[in-house]
Amino acid sequence: MATLSDRLDHLLGKKTADALEEAFDIRTVEDLLRHYPHRYASQGRELAEKDPPEGEHITIIARVTSAAVVKMKNRPGSMLKVVLSTDTQNVDVTFFSPQKVKHVIKPGVRAMFSGTVKYFRQKWSLTHPSYLILPEPRAGSEDPVVNVGRIRGAGDLAGIARASQEAGAGVDMSVFDRALIPLYPATRDVESWTIMKCVRQILDQLDHVDDPLPENIRAERELIGLDEALRSVHLPDTREDVENAHDRLRFDEATALQLVLARRRHDNAERVAPECLPVPGGIADVFEKMLPFQLTEGQHTVADEISADLAQPHPMSRLLQGEVGSGKTIVALRAMLQVVDAGYQCALLAPTEVLATQHARSLRAMLGSLATAGELGAHEKATRVALLTGSMPVAAKRTALNEAITGDAGIVIGTHALIQDNVEFFNLGMVVVDEQHRFGVEQRDRLRSRAREGLSPHLLVMTATPIPRTIAMTVLGDLEVSTLRQLPKGRSPIKSSVVPASQKPQWVARAWERIREDVAEGRQAYVVCSRIGDGEKGDGEDAFDEKAPETKSAVEVFEELSGSIMPDLRVGLLHGRLPADEKDAVMRDFTAGDIDVLVCTTVVEVGVDVPNATIMVIVDADRFGVSQLHQLRGRVGRGKHQGLCILVTEMNPGGPAYERLSNVASTNDGFELAQLDLATRREGDILGAAQSGTTSTLRLLSLLGHEDVIAAASEFARSVIADDPRLENHPGLSAMVTSALDADRIEYLEKT
Repeated sequence: MATLSDRLDHLLGKKTADALEEAFDIRTVEDLLRHYPHRYASQGRELAEKDPPEGEHITIIARVTSAAVVKMKNRPGSMLKVVLSTDTQNVDVTFFSPQKVKHVIKPGVRAMFSGTVKYFRQKWSLTHPSYLILPEPRAGSEDPVVNVGRIRGAGDLAGIARASQEAGAGVDMSVFDRALIPLYPATRDVESWTIMKCVRQILDQLDHVDDPLPENIRAERELIGLDEALRSVHLPDTREDVENAHDRLRFDEATALQLVLARRRHDNAERVAPECLPVPGGIADVFEKMLPFQLTEGQHTVADEISADLAQPHPMSRLLQGEVGSGKTIVALRAMLQVVDAGYQCALLAPTEVLATQHARSLRAMLGSLATAGELGAHEKATRVALLTGSMPVAAKRTALNEAITGDAGIVIGTHALIQDNVEFFNLGMVVVDEQHRFGVEQRDRLRSRAREGLSPHLLVMTATPIPRTIAMTVLGDLEVSTLRQLPKGRSPIKSSVVPASQKPQWVARAWERIREDVAEGRQAYVVCSRIGDGEKGDGEDAFDEKAPETKSAVEVFEELSGSIMPDLRVGLLHGRLPADEKDAVMRDFTAGDIDVLVCTTVVEVGVDVPNATIMVIVDADRFGVSQLHQLRGRVGRGKHQGLCILVTEMNPGGPAYERLSNVASTNDGFELAQLDLATRREGDILGAAQSGTTSTLRLLSLLGHEDVIAAASEFARSVIADDPRLENHPGLSAMVTSALDADRIEYLEKT
């Protein structure tokens, strides 16, 4: 008998095992059984739904009742119109190359068809699907394995026909008599049919699989056993079998993720951090009394949560997320001052030089005399705010490094330059990471290692990109979450509109005219482009897509606006390839009101705060993601005047890209848009390369649709790790972590 840990080369032979390893990194029995079918072919009588959703990919087995070549009505040529018979309904199928298929797709033929559902006049059909002609069993033969020379196929089902032509191959016809036939993720070299044969061979030899989940958890969640789940997912008899297997295996995936994250939380709680108790009359108190406005109720609540964390002897690990303009910076500054009061330093890590410089400028402005320690007129409680970026002049960089190592600077702000080996702190007590999604776990933890030996600094990560709860629980599950939803008093919601440039060029002209009107009233505008120019790809989502359509560059738009459209206005240009001193000079001029219209790329996406800017035009807006658009438009309307964002696109109304832009324009709720973004991009992008540099290994778990599963798994994992941090008493759960997640994913999640 075989066990889950057995190597496949001992059971399937070296040639087959090597092919599986090369194609899918499948080495053991468990690896193979965790390679689940991605869909199932069903007999006609077992159609999943009488009216499947538009766009759904279905695979059915049915018999052809008619097949006729007919002329197309609206264009030259002909097509093959086919009718399939099932027990419940007839299904129409169309092929646009009748000469290639009419001799194969004939009345009376029994075949497997796989394609995408399309509706016309409330009736669904399949257009040019993949197909596999199934042979009929030989009359009078009880042997289910038949000669396969007659099997023919096309499209993504052709592989089954190809695989069956191997020397000595035979098709077990009993497979095609099943109500549900598994179809697997496959390659040209390792077809679905090959995987199916391997799985059946292994299941025939597999010993009973012990269950790592406690019986009470299975009963509470109404989950079947692991042995039954692994068998049912590959060879189900009914759709209910598939659903039950998926429910169980999905919970395993969620539990494996949450066990890793719960272990991280536990390890973090074991570390020692500086106890930063509030100091009455300290710099934090003085700062709060100096504020010319009152904090919102939400800001007070979050500030209290952070303050309580900082007073603990173990490191805070907290995510502060909030709507654009909700006042996260003030909350973070108040926390940093509490740490300074306790005699420690804070490091603020920003993703770009523009944002780092903006933070330094705004924090110094907010602190006033509290940021000028050692200077004439400084407050007695004052500290210093140092800025360190990679492209600073040598003298300025040397000054900043000196202020960090001597402790003169209570707050040190910088980009990736802060992570360099030559940066040392006198007594680092807290790390603040702005826009956490721009930094990996390694980068933020490398900065945390700069504290004195034996101490772990507190960690606060901030984002203005609202994160759906499921993402927070899976990607950032080691962090406690604080959320700011309330906007400061007097802030008006931003108005947004979509402009279809091709259909309505006059609307684009009106956008430029609207900028003129705002400038005439003393206000300013942004014009954002997806790429810089000079052949460079942009900062948007198509930055590395060689096939992306040509878009207008920032350089081109700058020349148009400053040349013929707005020659009388002061138009500036800002992008990532400008030298640091030029970028800083442009931002200073724009902040001071010396530039009327700033043409830029997404370097202004986060953190840039110019209250006098009231209008933003985003050119080729369809080239940006949902959350990115929400971030960008948050740069306007930050003062007393209404903000307006105009999304210009060449896409036609009615298409998915235009619909996405319309959804962005319809709401200012960043949390609603975050859900839309997740639905658009799916979790592969979020859990995969965008976060860790590896592809997503989630097989059945959907971050969009299985929040309840993730929450239940999180609760279970926390309780287990609280009693058994190293899983020494739960060897089955420990093994489940490594079987449900690959080694790279575990290493990424466990890095601290």
